[in-house]
Amino acid sequence: MSATPVRVRFAPSPTGMFHVGGARSALYNWAVARQSGGTFVLRIEDTDAARNKPEWIDGIISALAAIGIDDSDPAFEGPYFQSHNAARHREAGLQLLAAGHAYYCDCTREQLAERTGNAQLGYDGFCRDRGLAYEEGRALRFRTPTRAPPWWST
Repeated sequence: MSATPVRVRFAPSPTGMFHVGGARSALYNWAVARQSGGTFVLRIEDTDAARNKPEWIDGIISALAAIGIDDSDPAFEGPYFQSHNAARHREAGLQLLAAGHAYYCDCTREQLAERTGNAQLGYDGFCRDRGLAYEEGRALRFRTPTRAPPWWST
């Protein structure tokens, strides 16, 4: 039986300047792909349209090229843009919703902070059983288990 070729992904967000931490992650993934005869996939996480800037996308691509990661390398694939898959993501979300594995939420950070006393603690599940329908601006959240499964060690 032959092993499945390795595919590694580097998925930066173009919401600021490319930095050394991103370069480190990209180089590590690229090295794994090259060493194993696999593929390095560049997927730009451009779904935050309000904060993305074209020059930051260009900066990611040119910075990677400067460290030797570009389309001249046979292990390189991309760049792909996450926003180009929006229709597939909506479909998957609707399937999760129909199966009861997701729900809509209209909570704001301010409301969360008011309820919990600290918006940094994470979401409190307030909308989980409210039965909200789709409306613009509502988030679709995963319906995660409310308690740990029996195999989970504490």
